[in-house]
Amino acid sequence: MQTVLGSGGQIAEELTRELYRNVTHDIRLVSRNPAKVHESDQLVAADLTDAEATDAAVAGSDVVYLTVGLPMDSGLWEQRFPAMMAHTIAACRKHGSRLVFFDNTYMYPRTSSPQTEDTAFAPVGRKSAVRARIATELLAAMDSGTVEAVICRAPEFYGPGKTQSLTNSAVFDRIRHAKRAMVPLNAHARRSLIWTPDASRAMALIGNTPDAYGQTWHLPVDPDRLTYQRMIDVAARTLGRRVRYSTVPGWAFRIGGLVNPAVREAEELLPRYRQDNIFDASKFAARFPDFQVTSYPDGIARLLRA
Repeated sequence: MQTVLGSGGQIAEELTRELYRNVTHDIRLVSRNPAKVHESDQLVAADLTDAEATDAAVAGSDVVYLTVGLPMDSGLWEQRFPAMMAHTIAACRKHGSRLVFFDNTYMYPRTSSPQTEDTAFAPVGRKSAVRARIATELLAAMDSGTVEAVICRAPEFYGPGKTQSLTNSAVFDRIRHAKRAMVPLNAHARRSLIWTPDASRAMALIGNTPDAYGQTWHLPVDPDRLTYQRMIDVAARTLGRRVRYSTVPGWAFRIGGLVNPAVREAEELLPRYRQDNIFDASKFAARFPDFQVTSYPDGIARLLRA
C-alpha cells in the first residue's frame, strides 16, 4: 500500500497517476475530502492535525507521501504544518512506514548563490520559519533513526491543471488569455522552475528507490535556467504572436498588500525574485541519469497549448 497524504492538489494527483502507472494499483488517498483518480483508489477522509486520524490513515502503508498544501496564510501554516508533520512522523514510526516528504525552498537564503541539498537554512518571515521548523524536525527524526524517510525538495512550480504559483498566475495564465504578463521585480534574473508532472514523477521514483532514503534530494529542473524575458520570448515563438509584459516593482506589491491579503502574504517571498535563483539538481541527475526532464520550451509550449 502506498498512501498519499494531502490528495487533491496537482502534485498529489500527478503522483497518484505515476504510482498507478509504474509502481502499484494499491493506493490510498487521504485528505479532508478525498476523490478518486483511479477506480481502484482507496479513499480515507482525515484531518492530519488530528493524531488519531493520521494514525488510522497511515496504518498498513508501506510508503507514505506527505504532500499537503495550505493556502498562503501565515497563521494557518503556524497552526497546522507542525502538527501534521509531528503526527505523520509518529504514525510512520508506529506502523513501520517509509515517509516521503514533499518540501519547498522557502527556508533557503535569499541570495543568488547556488542552492544544493547542503544549503543551510536561513528563514526570513513567518512562512519560511514554519518550513524550516518542519524540515528540521524530520531531519532530526531521520538522523535518530525514528523514521525511515526522504525529503524531496522543489523550487517554484509551473505547469498544467491545478498548478498554483506566482509564475503560473502572473505570467503564463495571462499570456494564455492574451493579456500582458506581469513579471515580479526583475525580468532578467534567471529562474529555477519545476514542471509539476516532473516533480511528481521524480518523487515516485525516489520513494521507491530504497537507497535514496535518509537523504534530501533536489527534484529535477531544466538546467538551462531562463529569465522571465526569455520565457516570454519562448511563449511568443510558440504562439506566433507578440507577447507584452510589464515588470511589477516591489512598491506596487506593498500597496496591493494593503487591500489584498493574498498579496500581503506573498510579499515575504518577493525578495527571491530580485536576483538569480539557481536550484542545483545535479545530485538527482547523477543518480537517475535516465530521467527525462521537461525543458522550458517544451513545458511552456504544452502549458500554452492546453
